[in-house]
Amino acid sequence: MFDQEIKKYEEIRTLYTENVEKPMGTGAREYNEILFSAHSCSIEGNSFTVDDTRELKEKGLGLIPKNKTLLEAFEILDHFNAFEYVIENVDHPLDEAFLKEVNRRVTEHTISYRCNGAIAGEYTTEDMAAGDTIFGDHNVLIKRVPQLLESTRKAMLSTDTHPMIIAARFHGFFEYLHPFRDGNGRTGRLISNYILLRAGHPLVIIKNENRGEYITALKMIKKENTDEHLIRFFFDTAIKRMEEELQEKKNNSSRFTNFVF
Repeated sequence: MFDQEIKKYEEIRTLYTENVEKPMGTGAREYNEILFSAHSCSIEGNSFTVDDTRELKEKGLGLIPKNKTLLEAFEILDHFNAFEYVIENVDHPLDEAFLKEVNRRVTEHTISYRCNGAIAGEYTTEDMAAGDTIFGDHNVLIKRVPQLLESTRKAMLSTDTHPMIIAARFHGFFEYLHPFRDGNGRTGRLISNYILLRAGHPLVIIKNENRGEYITALKMIKKENTDEHLIRFFFDTAIKRMEEELQEKKNNSSRFTNFVF
Protein backbone atom coordinates (compact mmCIF):
# COMPACT_ATOMS: atom_id res chain seq x y z
CA MET A 1 0.00 0.00 0.00
CA PHE A 2 2.88 2.39 0.78
CA ASP A 3 5.35 1.24 -1.89
CA GLN A 4 5.62 4.66 -3.55
CA GLU A 5 6.14 6.46 -0.24
CA ILE A 6 8.80 3.95 0.83
CA LYS A 7 10.64 4.24 -2.50
CA LYS A 8 10.71 8.04 -2.39
CA TYR A 9 11.64 8.11 1.29
CA GLU A 10 14.54 5.68 0.89
CA GLU A 11 15.91 7.58 -2.11
CA ILE A 12 15.94 10.89 -0.24
CA ARG A 13 17.16 9.24 2.99
CA THR A 14 20.31 8.00 1.24
CA LEU A 15 21.08 11.51 -0.02
CA TYR A 16 20.25 13.08 3.34
CA THR A 17 22.37 10.69 5.38
CA GLU A 18 25.42 11.12 3.15
CA ASN A 19 25.15 14.88 2.58
CA VAL A 20 23.59 16.33 5.73
CA GLU A 21 23.45 13.97 8.70
CA LYS A 22 26.93 12.41 8.50
CA PRO A 23 28.78 15.67 7.73
CA MET A 24 27.08 17.33 10.73
CA GLY A 25 28.43 14.61 13.00
CA THR A 26 27.96 15.34 16.69
CA GLY A 27 26.40 18.72 15.85
CA ALA A 28 23.33 16.91 14.54
CA ARG A 29 22.33 15.87 18.04
CA GLU A 30 21.96 19.39 19.46
CA TYR A 31 20.40 20.68 16.23
CA ASN A 32 17.76 17.95 16.36
CA GLU A 33 17.24 18.34 20.10
CA ILE A 34 16.46 22.05 19.77
CA LEU A 35 14.28 21.69 16.67
CA PHE A 36 12.37 18.67 17.96
CA SER A 37 11.84 20.10 21.46
CA ALA A 38 10.64 23.47 20.18
CA HIS A 39 8.08 22.01 17.80
CA SER A 40 6.89 19.11 19.97
CA CYS A 41 6.20 21.46 22.88
CA SER A 42 4.72 24.10 20.57
CA ILE A 43 2.18 21.57 19.29
CA GLU A 44 0.95 21.36 22.89
CA GLY A 45 0.67 25.16 23.22
CA ASN A 46 4.15 26.25 24.31
CA SER A 47 5.04 29.67 22.85
CA PHE A 48 8.83 29.17 22.66
CA THR A 49 10.15 29.57 19.13
CA VAL A 50 13.11 27.60 17.79
CA ASP A 51 15.35 30.60 18.51
CA ASP A 52 13.95 30.88 22.05
CA THR A 53 14.59 27.19 22.56
CA ARG A 54 18.16 27.50 21.31
CA GLU A 55 18.77 30.39 23.71
CA LEU A 56 17.37 28.36 26.61
CA LYS A 57 19.62 25.44 25.65
CA GLU A 58 22.67 27.69 25.61
CA LYS A 59 21.94 29.91 28.63
CA GLY A 60 19.53 27.90 30.78
CA LEU A 61 17.13 29.57 33.19
CA GLY A 62 19.55 32.45 33.70
CA LEU A 63 17.99 34.27 30.77
CA ILE A 64 14.40 33.36 29.89
CA PRO A 65 13.26 35.10 26.69
CA LYS A 66 10.95 38.08 27.12
CA ASN A 67 7.22 37.31 27.48
CA LYS A 68 7.90 33.60 28.12
CA THR A 69 6.77 31.90 31.33
CA LEU A 70 8.84 29.85 33.73
CA LEU A 71 6.40 26.96 33.22
CA GLU A 72 7.07 27.00 29.46
CA ALA A 73 10.81 27.11 30.09
CA PHE A 74 10.63 24.07 32.37
CA GLU A 75 8.52 22.24 29.78
CA ILE A 76 11.27 22.76 27.20
CA LEU A 77 13.99 21.79 29.68
CA ASP A 78 12.09 18.62 30.58
CA HIS A 79 11.83 17.79 26.89
CA PHE A 80 15.59 18.24 26.51
CA ASN A 81 16.05 15.78 29.37
CA ALA A 82 13.66 13.22 27.86
CA PHE A 83 15.19 13.60 24.39
CA GLU A 84 18.69 13.00 25.72
CA TYR A 85 17.49 9.98 27.68
CA VAL A 86 16.00 8.46 24.53
CA ILE A 87 19.14 9.18 22.47
CA GLU A 88 21.37 7.63 25.12
CA ASN A 89 19.12 4.58 25.60
CA VAL A 90 18.25 3.59 22.05
CA ASP A 91 19.30 0.02 22.89
CA HIS A 92 16.88 -0.15 25.83
CA PRO A 93 13.99 -2.55 25.18
CA LEU A 94 10.60 -0.99 24.49
CA ASP A 95 8.87 -1.88 27.74
CA GLU A 96 6.68 -0.16 30.31
CA ALA A 97 9.67 0.91 32.40
CA PHE A 98 11.16 2.73 29.42
CA LEU A 99 7.83 4.29 28.43
CA LYS A 100 7.17 5.52 31.97
CA GLU A 101 10.67 6.93 32.33
CA VAL A 102 10.30 8.94 29.12
CA ASN A 103 6.98 10.33 30.36
CA ARG A 104 8.43 11.05 33.79
CA ARG A 105 11.18 13.14 32.27
CA VAL A 106 8.80 14.91 29.87
CA THR A 107 6.51 16.05 32.70
CA GLU A 108 8.84 16.12 35.71
CA HIS A 109 8.70 19.84 36.53
CA THR A 110 5.29 20.75 35.07
CA ILE A 111 2.76 18.05 35.93
CA SER A 112 2.10 19.32 39.45
CA TYR A 113 1.01 22.67 38.00
CA ARG A 114 -1.26 21.15 35.37
CA CYS A 115 -2.69 18.05 37.02
CA ASN A 116 -3.40 18.20 40.73
CA GLY A 117 -2.27 15.01 42.46
CA ALA A 118 -0.81 13.41 39.33
CA ILE A 119 2.64 11.79 39.42
CA ALA A 120 5.07 12.13 36.52
CA GLY A 121 5.64 8.79 34.79
CA GLU A 122 2.63 7.07 36.35
CA TYR A 123 -0.51 6.05 34.49
CA THR A 124 -3.64 8.16 34.85
CA THR A 125 -6.16 7.31 37.55
CA GLU A 126 -9.06 8.93 35.72
CA ASP A 127 -10.61 8.92 32.26
CA MET A 128 -8.95 11.30 29.83
CA ALA A 129 -10.03 13.89 27.27
CA ALA A 130 -8.01 16.11 24.94
CA GLY A 131 -9.37 18.81 22.66
CA ASP A 132 -12.67 17.49 21.34
CA THR A 133 -11.77 13.83 21.93
CA ILE A 134 -13.01 11.79 24.89
CA PHE A 135 -10.96 8.65 25.37
CA GLY A 136 -12.23 5.32 26.71
CA ASP A 137 -12.26 3.82 30.18
CA HIS A 138 -8.73 4.48 31.44
CA ASN A 139 -8.51 1.11 33.22
CA VAL A 140 -9.34 -0.74 30.00
CA LEU A 141 -6.97 1.35 27.89
CA ILE A 142 -4.03 1.09 30.28
CA LYS A 143 -4.33 -2.71 30.25
CA ARG A 144 -3.72 -2.55 26.48
CA VAL A 145 -0.40 -0.72 26.79
CA PRO A 146 1.71 -3.90 27.30
CA GLN A 147 0.02 -5.44 24.26
CA LEU A 148 0.89 -2.39 22.14
CA LEU A 149 4.50 -2.47 23.32
CA GLU A 150 4.83 -6.20 22.65
CA SER A 151 3.29 -5.89 19.19
CA THR A 152 5.60 -2.98 18.38
CA ARG A 153 8.68 -4.87 19.64
CA LYS A 154 7.86 -7.82 17.40
CA ALA A 155 7.38 -5.54 14.40
CA MET A 156 10.72 -3.83 15.09
CA LEU A 157 12.51 -7.20 15.09
CA SER A 158 10.93 -8.20 11.79
CA THR A 159 11.88 -6.93 8.34
CA ASP A 160 8.32 -7.23 7.07
CA THR A 161 7.26 -3.68 7.96
CA HIS A 162 9.08 -0.43 7.21
CA PRO A 163 10.27 1.42 10.37
CA MET A 164 8.31 4.54 9.40
CA ILE A 165 5.09 2.54 9.29
CA ILE A 166 5.87 1.01 12.69
CA ALA A 167 6.63 4.45 14.17
CA ALA A 168 3.43 6.00 12.81
CA ARG A 169 1.27 3.02 13.71
CA PHE A 170 2.60 2.98 17.27
CA HIS A 171 1.93 6.69 17.58
CA GLY A 172 -1.66 6.39 16.44
CA PHE A 173 -2.47 3.55 18.83
CA PHE A 174 -0.61 5.14 21.73
CA GLU A 175 -2.38 8.48 21.45
CA TYR A 176 -5.78 6.77 21.61
CA LEU A 177 -4.74 4.77 24.66
CA HIS A 178 -3.67 8.10 26.24
CA PRO A 179 -2.39 6.34 29.38
CA PHE A 180 -0.81 9.29 31.19
CA ARG A 181 -2.33 12.36 32.85
CA ASP A 182 -0.05 14.66 30.85
CA GLY A 183 2.60 14.51 28.14
CA ASN A 184 1.01 11.80 25.99
CA GLY A 185 1.72 13.69 22.76
CA ARG A 186 5.31 14.53 23.61
CA THR A 187 5.94 11.01 24.93
CA GLY A 188 4.37 9.42 21.85
CA ARG A 189 6.45 11.51 19.45
CA LEU A 190 9.63 10.66 21.36
CA ILE A 191 8.90 6.93 21.31
CA SER A 192 8.07 7.03 17.60
CA ASN A 193 11.48 8.56 16.99
CA TYR A 194 13.11 6.00 19.29
CA ILE A 195 11.68 3.37 16.90
CA LEU A 196 13.24 5.16 13.93
CA LEU A 197 16.58 5.69 15.66
CA ARG A 198 16.84 1.99 16.52
CA ALA A 199 16.49 1.29 12.80
CA GLY A 200 19.13 3.89 11.91
CA HIS A 201 16.68 6.39 10.42
CA PRO A 202 16.61 10.19 10.81
CA LEU A 203 14.14 11.78 13.21
CA VAL A 204 10.65 12.73 12.13
CA ILE A 205 10.01 16.24 13.44
CA ILE A 206 6.40 17.38 13.17
CA LYS A 207 6.45 21.16 12.93
CA ASN A 208 3.90 23.29 14.71
CA GLU A 209 2.76 24.81 11.40
CA ASN A 210 1.64 21.32 10.37
CA ARG A 211 -0.29 20.75 13.61
CA GLY A 212 -3.69 20.92 11.93
CA GLU A 213 -2.82 18.26 9.36
CA TYR A 214 -1.26 16.12 12.10
CA ILE A 215 -4.33 16.30 14.36
CA THR A 216 -6.62 15.57 11.40
CA ALA A 217 -4.56 12.48 10.53
CA LEU A 218 -4.86 11.27 14.13
CA LYS A 219 -8.62 11.86 14.13
CA MET A 220 -9.02 9.84 10.92
CA ILE A 221 -7.99 6.76 12.89
CA LYS A 222 -11.23 7.02 14.87
CA LYS A 223 -13.35 8.45 12.06
CA GLU A 224 -12.42 5.97 9.32
CA ASN A 225 -10.90 3.18 11.44
CA THR A 226 -7.59 3.38 9.58
CA ASP A 227 -4.12 4.78 10.28
CA GLU A 228 -3.34 5.14 6.56
CA HIS A 229 -3.56 8.96 6.76
CA LEU A 230 -1.19 9.14 9.74
CA ILE A 231 1.35 6.84 8.07
CA ARG A 232 1.32 8.95 4.91
CA PHE A 233 1.64 12.08 7.03
CA PHE A 234 4.75 10.63 8.72
CA PHE A 235 6.32 9.77 5.36
CA ASP A 236 5.46 13.18 3.86
CA THR A 237 6.80 15.01 6.94
CA ALA A 238 10.08 13.09 6.89
CA ILE A 239 10.57 13.51 3.14
CA LYS A 240 9.79 17.23 3.20
CA ARG A 241 12.22 17.89 6.04
CA MET A 242 15.06 16.01 4.36
CA GLU A 243 14.43 17.74 1.02
CA GLU A 244 14.37 21.18 2.66
CA GLU A 245 17.60 20.61 4.57
CA LEU A 246 19.37 19.21 1.50
CA GLN A 247 18.30 22.29 -0.47
CA GLU A 248 19.32 24.61 2.36
CA LYS A 249 22.79 23.08 2.47
CA LYS A 250 23.10 23.35 -1.32
CA ASN A 251 22.02 26.99 -1.31
CA ASN A 252 24.33 27.97 1.52
CA SER A 253 27.25 26.14 -0.10
CA SER A 254 26.83 28.15 -3.31
CA ARG A 255 26.52 31.55 -1.62
CA PHE A 256 29.32 33.91 -0.66
CA THR A 257 31.67 32.79 -3.42
CA ASN A 258 33.03 36.32 -3.68
CA PHE A 259 33.90 38.50 -0.72
CA VAL A 260 33.81 42.22 -1.36
CA PHE A 261 34.81 44.78 1.27
